[in-house]
Amino acid sequence: MQNIFTVALPLLASVTTNVATMPIFPPLTTPPAPFSVIKEFETTATKEVAPEKPKEKRLICKGCSNHEQLALDYFQDQGIKDRNALATIMGNIKQESMFVPNICEGGSRIQYHHCGRGYGLIQWTSADRYYGLGDFAKKYGGSPSDLQTQLRYLTNEVQWQRIVDRMKTPGKSIDRYMNYAYSWIGWGIHGARTSYAHEYANRLITVEV
Repeated sequence: MQNIFTVALPLLASVTTNVATMPIFPPLTTPPAPFSVIKEFETTATKEVAPEKPKEKRLICKGCSNHEQLALDYFQDQGIKDRNALATIMGNIKQESMFVPNICEGGSRIQYHHCGRGYGLIQWTSADRYYGLGDFAKKYGGSPSDLQTQLRYLTNEVQWQRIVDRMKTPGKSIDRYMNYAYSWIGWGIHGARTSYAHEYANRLITVEV
């Protein structure tokens, strides 16, 4: 028994001494600060706003048919802006075809290949102009009996190209534009084309689009 206590006492003393010499930390008076959360700022993408397109003045035809308005829009897109010039073009087309693209000379409404003579919006009569319409449609697509195809052909003909700059020149009378139109169409009968032109001039209304 004496041997056991002789060994145990020094160990106990050693342990006691080590505990007594350990530093004592003061108690915490305030709770530790919580972990700070770093918030990532969301980047807001700035949407680019396209500049507002300036409004354009256009002419519309009050009480006109769909074909008449489509033709009017087409010639404006080609750069003709003058009211009298547009009215003159419209008056001539009305005299020739009443804006019916599949009309054959004499009044029959048939397909291009069944006509063989004056046909379409401006009654293409001579062989080179009549067959030129068919060749144009075959080469560039579309039907020769279709309004849009005929409008495209019309403005590609050499006869139109000879007067287009004059028709784009503003400020002239209907009579002056009508003189230009004669070299374009080469009509045999004047008919009511000038009266129609004046009627269109009164029906064209300026709008902003």
